[in-house]
Amino acid sequence: MAKLIYAVHMSLDGYFEDADGNFDWTEPNEEQHRFVNDLLRPVGTHLYGRRMYETMAVWETDPALAASSPVYADFAELWQAGDKVVYSRTLAEAWTARTRLEREFDLNSVVELKGSAASDILIAGPELASNAIKAGLVDEYHFLVVPVVVGSGKSALPPGLPLQLELLDERRFSNGVVHLRYASAG
Repeated sequence: MAKLIYAVHMSLDGYFEDADGNFDWTEPNEEQHRFVNDLLRPVGTHLYGRRMYETMAVWETDPALAASSPVYADFAELWQAGDKVVYSRTLAEAWTARTRLEREFDLNSVVELKGSAASDILIAGPELASNAIKAGLVDEYHFLVVPVVVGSGKSALPPGLPLQLELLDERRFSNGVVHLRYASAG
């Protein structure tokens, strides 16, 4: 059975983006980006909401981005090789290869996907992930904690939901970011 993995960059105070909707403060350095690339290698399917898909699609639609460094080229190749499921009621169509558009996030289809997938599944974006977290479907959490306090914004985790997690691994990067890998313990 494939694991459902939630990976998110977050501020020290637990936000995915600040009050203005910005998350440019999460941009990784090369060391951290190589690490993220390695996290993606076992992922076969990416689950996105509309906004996260629009943000990530540049890894296929902007060849200059991938050409700017070997680390970026590796990430673009990994991203393009994965299947993508985009959940959106407003998006007219998906414009990247290996991408399927779904109008509703259906927990049963995620359970079926976990049972049939040959590779792990990554769920990205806190709004979409909160549905899977609340349903107890997330197997692993990868928090990339950025050394910044933004004060308010969009929380990386659903508010008011207690989680029991077991620390599996940790790593500190030269830019002060800390990666914390947890398994769902409850």
